[in-house]
Amino acid sequence: MGRAERESGESVRGETGKGRPMRQVRRLRLVGVSGAVPRARDFVRQALQDWGWLPASTGDQRAAAEDVLLVVSELVTNACLHADGPEELRVGSGAEVLRLEIVDQGSGSPAPRTPHRAGRPGGHGMFIVQRLCLDWGVVRNPEGMGKTVWAELAPPS
Repeated sequence: MGRAERESGESVRGETGKGRPMRQVRRLRLVGVSGAVPRARDFVRQALQDWGWLPASTGDQRAAAEDVLLVVSELVTNACLHADGPEELRVGSGAEVLRLEIVDQGSGSPAPRTPHRAGRPGGHGMFIVQRLCLDWGVVRNPEGMGKTVWAELAPPS
């Protein structure tokens, strides 16, 4: 793996998440990267291939992988639009869950637009995340500015 990415057996845990241990964790540094969304999708797609999610052999497996890639796109886009860009993407694979984390220096808290109006442009990202994920949340950096937005998805059946 290159300078920007590494894999370890550490746990990726958020204060409000389930704290499930991850067997494998990959990190991608995104500070100052142009094209952060496609780079993040490519990075996660490669992890899914390495971890056996792709190539998918069934429609359900293909849908699960596409859900993960869509959630990555939405979370990274949100950081680009509302938090001066993402700093790091972490993706962890566990027995029961795949966990995504986006670290940024923003002070805002992402939330689904309520009420959700499908015909209105914009504001659908966190609604999509909420609908596709088992759980998601925000962990504030205890040392100052910034946060980690995390989301957990079920592995393909």
